Amino acid sequence: MNLTLHVWRQKNREDKGGLEQYEAKDVSPDMSFLEMLDIVNEDLIKQGREPIVFDHDCREGICGTCSQMINGIAHGPDAEITACQLHMRSFKDGDHIYIEPWRARAFPVLKDLMVDRGALERIIQAYGYISPHTGGVPDGNAILVPKPKADKSMDAAACIGCGACIAACPNASAMLFTAAKVSHLGLLPQGEIEAARRVKAMVKAMDAEGFGNCTNHYECEKACPKGIKVTFISRMNRELMKALPQGER
Repeated sequence: MNLTLHVWRQKNREDKGGLEQYEAKDVSPDMSFLEMLDIVNEDLIKQGREPIVFDHDCREGICGTCSQMINGIAHGPDAEITACQLHMRSFKDGDHIYIEPWRARAFPVLKDLMVDRGALERIIQAYGYISPHTGGVPDGNAILVPKPKADKSMDAAACIGCGACIAACPNASAMLFTAAKVSHLGLLPQGEIEAARRVKAMVKAMDAEGFGNCTNHYECEKACPKGIKVTFISRMNRELMKALPQGER
């Protein structure tokens, strides 16, 4: 396949940036999207031009770093995958592909397609952990967890923190991400002890980062590569209401 790429290029945070056009030639349908970008970068380097900067690590849909808007869709046209798992057979010969970074005030562009997603780390640092001592592994396993709660906790824990939910949301809301991190701990007996403090601290940190509010567009659920449901947002809101004093609700 031969493709025309329109790639966002931006030197740094202060640069205005803009789209630049590149040709991707002899692309195999079996290549991943990032492998295709690797080929384009190899050609740019041979020409003495600066390669396209993009984030990546595991290339197995686990780390969440390959965050890209592809033709206006977070991680591309296929459902429940990351950009590194997207294959070029999802496109046709002669297609024009527009590749841009996440768009959110809390995700400033560092360079080209790479954004600073440190805001998500700071939300986790606010209280995305369990501090009570729960003993060793055998002791922890001795704590009985009802299967429905264990299943829900695992569903929430599937979040890889890629930020697709935020990039897809018209308000750039981090509610789905924060709700998943709050819920996967709060649903378990080991995390229930600190549930009230956790939800208040993490929501406060989320608001401080400048993310928008949730207005139930459901774009976050559709864009999530792990299929996390918006019902976790409702759960987090209920937990927050219970945790806040009467006058702050």
